[in-house]
Amino acid sequence: MFQKAANFFKTTFRSLKYRNFRLFWFGQCISLTGTWVQQTAQTWLVYSVTNSPFKVGLVGVAQFLPMLFLSLFAGVVVDHFSKKKLLVLTQALFLAQAVAMTLLTYTHIIQYWHILLLSFLFGVTQTLDMPARQSFFIDLVGPENVTNAISLNSTIVNLARIIGPALSGVLMMKLGATACFLINSVSYIPVIIGIMMIRVNEKQSVTYSRNMLPEISDGMRYIKKDKTLVADVLMMTVVCTFALNNDVIIPVFAHEYLGRGIDGYSSLLAAAGVGAFSAAILMAYRSSKGVNKRLLVISSVAIGLLQVSTGITNKYIFNLIVVALIGFCNLIFLNTANSIFQTNSSNEYRGRVMSVYSFLNLGSTPIGNFLAGAVMERTGGDSGYLFCGWTTLILLAVVFLITRREISKWFRKAL
Repeated sequence: MFQKAANFFKTTFRSLKYRNFRLFWFGQCISLTGTWVQQTAQTWLVYSVTNSPFKVGLVGVAQFLPMLFLSLFAGVVVDHFSKKKLLVLTQALFLAQAVAMTLLTYTHIIQYWHILLLSFLFGVTQTLDMPARQSFFIDLVGPENVTNAISLNSTIVNLARIIGPALSGVLMMKLGATACFLINSVSYIPVIIGIMMIRVNEKQSVTYSRNMLPEISDGMRYIKKDKTLVADVLMMTVVCTFALNNDVIIPVFAHEYLGRGIDGYSSLLAAAGVGAFSAAILMAYRSSKGVNKRLLVISSVAIGLLQVSTGITNKYIFNLIVVALIGFCNLIFLNTANSIFQTNSSNEYRGRVMSVYSFLNLGSTPIGNFLAGAVMERTGGDSGYLFCGWTTLILLAVVFLITRREISKWFRKAL
């Protein structure tokens, strides 16, 4: 039994044998918890001040709008400059944004437009940070362990989603939102130090053109030639736009549909984090077997069905379990999609390919946040998941029809 447990941990956490990845991973453990502490406090602060689901959605739009328009350009930058230096820069900018939120709330001069502006600046920074971060994994652990590294990174992202909202709920009730923003500010210091201690030999392109459009077009043609990447792109477009809107839906869903306050809101976020964390551990363990593309299809359908099932009843425990399962399937979907992008791209195009992943993962969020917020504003907190779930299932059926030959290959190989 002890041998089996030892083998499980050795297989699941094998990327931690690399010093560079350990420095990055442990720094992220602290920083991402702080990020979720702030995100939870900020969302609840906006909703409690404005009492408007639509305005909550607009904050999401402001944060993710830069990703929609700038992520492809960011991919070109990542392919030509040191990812390590870019990550130090982005973490410093995140730190500045958190400090600004701390000062504005501490002095009691915070206004809705301040949050919109700072969310937009956060989004601009995130647009550069995400493709740099995602394409940096292969430099930390090598191509043979990149899928495991992605999964382990997902474990800390989702562990932070469990700890962060719970901690934020306690801090807001005891000390107020300022304490949440201060903790996030401090949390960026360890990750900056960790990244600066990393030693890697990065390979950047020696040619750089001020005109980025031809390079973006070249990256798009590269993706278009690979049918697996095309299917991945289409499914991500649907799921990331319409299904991944928890940040906007959950506070309204908790208050209006379930009749809960900050405790219910933070508990639902934590439940989604528990589900995603469990899936991340599972994916890290089975990463040695390679990428299972079928999971992309199965998890996407499951997400839509689970969201629709929230309309069955407004019982709190039932929906807490459903939200946890949604978190589980969300992680499997995004982890599989990420791994497909990583393993089907060359070093020359990895930054641009991962910028497309970033564009789809977060760049489509303004559209989904806007639609989910607008629907709930008109029809109530119970309609967010129902609208997103049904829309996801209908559009996935269209994607499956378009890519049926490629998808059928994924399932035939399993037989």
